[in-house]
Amino acid sequence: MNKRLSGKRALVTAAAQGIGEATTRAFAAEGATVIATDINAETLAKFENVEGIQASVLDVTDQAAISALVDSHDPFDILFNCAGFVHHGSVLDCTNEEWDMAFDLNVKSMFSMSKAVLPGMLERQSGSIINISSIAAHKGLLNRFAYGATKAAVVGLTRSIAMDYVANGIRCNAIAPGTVQSPSLESRIAAFDDPVAARKQFIARQPMGRVGTAEEIAHMAVYLASDESIFTTGTVMKIDGGMTI
Repeated sequence: MNKRLSGKRALVTAAAQGIGEATTRAFAAEGATVIATDINAETLAKFENVEGIQASVLDVTDQAAISALVDSHDPFDILFNCAGFVHHGSVLDCTNEEWDMAFDLNVKSMFSMSKAVLPGMLERQSGSIINISSIAAHKGLLNRFAYGATKAAVVGLTRSIAMDYVANGIRCNAIAPGTVQSPSLESRIAAFDDPVAARKQFIARQPMGRVGTAEEIAHMAVYLASDESIFTTGTVMKIDGGMTI
């Protein structure tokens, strides 16, 4: 029996850890050929000899590097935009440099990746673009000013692409995770004066009483990448453990 993504080619950013890694492995397990990109060559090494996965170092803020990578491969069926970072602080804490960096990495990278991949999708009148947003785009979270602003922008970007290419067989959707266990979360918790208390606070804001897993987000990514979701575009799938009930 064919796997859900058999014959499809996928391009994944921030593939070396967390949601990006879980999704890369899930895509490959479902039969896709995956180009796994990340800025960190050392962490990408984990994909050596993994069937269906080819690792490639990529800085998603470098438009020339993005173009070179996309041009060196056959057209992609799937683009999974996962690169991003979480800025901690309020509007008064955020510097101009931090604001620009947040938008460059969390939003402009998705613009650049989508712009590079779309021509190949248009040639075949088929494709699925999946963007990682956040529940912070839908609910005000304490000290997530720049992050929330960028992830709200991702929702607008997603819906605009979906509308512009809905008649061309190209779908664009977003996933809005709640708090998810990942190396990124661990580094944020470690930065607090009291990491034990910080972890409890992260868990407490999840009505289910736990944080999510990267694999739970990857399940949704597989669905949106597959033909099972062929009638789904311009949506934001919230996987938040009940945060926005």
